Amino acid sequence: MNKLERASALDRVGDRLQPKVWSVLRPQRVKDALHGVWLGHPLHPALVQVPMGAWISSAVLDLMPGRRRVPGQERAATTLVAVGTASALPAALTGVNDWSWLWQEERRVGLVHAATNSLAVALYAGSLAARLRGRHGLGRTLGLFGLAAVSAGGYIGGHLVYKQTAQVNQGAPDMHRVEYGWRRVAEVDSLPEGQLLSRRVDNVPVVVWRDGADITVMLARCAHQSGPLDQGKVIQIDGQPCVVCPWHGSTFQLKDGEVMHGPSSTDQQVLSTRITNGVLEAALP
Repeated sequence: MNKLERASALDRVGDRLQPKVWSVLRPQRVKDALHGVWLGHPLHPALVQVPMGAWISSAVLDLMPGRRRVPGQERAATTLVAVGTASALPAALTGVNDWSWLWQEERRVGLVHAATNSLAVALYAGSLAARLRGRHGLGRTLGLFGLAAVSAGGYIGGHLVYKQTAQVNQGAPDMHRVEYGWRRVAEVDSLPEGQLLSRRVDNVPVVVWRDGADITVMLARCAHQSGPLDQGKVIQIDGQPCVVCPWHGSTFQLKDGEVMHGPSSTDQQVLSTRITNGVLEAALP
């Protein structure tokens, strides 16, 4: 897996494919929907449960002894293979959308992940065709090969998430670096109106935003890929000020960190605030 991360030869494919994915998956609301912005959680790992569950269930039926003597078992296995194959398509679409916003090393591993799963879909499509023609022995064999392929793809996907932290909220670990209790942030009178200000809380970079009497202290590292939100630009969405990450464009409401546009699918963490004797203080929520 570490060699895959360093396999620069894969960039010839990834660098050409990335802009094509961006051009096809338009407009922004389509990308947001596929990222899972509306769900507040990456959509791809939720959708892959359907094909995986259906295919594993079909394998259980295929491997049960005496299957020829159980009425409807072949038909049930065929139905499960069909459900798994059909549901793999939306799962793949969300995965491709997420992949197009990853770092180069992650995109390399993601390409192999996608290729392995594509092989699995092809094997299951062949399995379904064979079963529908009554060639259940061939269908079972192709299905088991497909299960092996999709299991390998799942392992590679696990490497993407748990080792490379693809689509994981990159800002969340900073919350664990903030000690419990109230921390001094700044003098309230020193905070400009409507301007992003960079500060630190327990050596964790934060963004301070003042809108009249309302003050927000938000983690500065973007949830998507740790982009510096304190260097982002402020825009208005539905009358609410939002900060746009300068790296990949993830957009969050400044009042509460709610994600408005991807590629981030999760909210940006904000700290609790209070004013004591003219001093802004922040603490874990």
